[in-house]
Amino acid sequence: MAKMAAALHILVKEEALANDLLEQLKQGADFEKLAKKHSTCPSGKKGGHLGEFKQGAMVPAFDKVVFSCPLIEPQGPLHTQFGYHIIKVLYRN
Repeated sequence: MAKMAAALHILVKEEALANDLLEQLKQGADFEKLAKKHSTCPSGKKGGHLGEFKQGAMVPAFDKVVFSCPLIEPQGPLHTQFGYHIIKVLYRN
C-alpha cells in the first residue's frame, strides 16, 4: 500500500518572506492564518490545507520533505519551481 500524508503549506515567491513566516511560526503564530494571508497557492484560502495525498503525488523535493520531516513542526523554506514553501505535516501512514 502506498504511503499517505496530510500536510499544510504556505507558498510565497520571496525567500526572505518565507524565512520571516517560518520565524513567526516558531514564535507561535497560527499556521492557517498566515497561509490565508500570504500563500499564493489556491490552498491558502483553506488555511494551506493540501488534504491527504499519496507519496509521489507532489513534486519530488516537496515529497521528500513531507515523507521524512518531523510531524507538526514547520519546515522550510523549500524552494521548488513554484516558489518557497513552508510545510507542516499533520500525519503520515
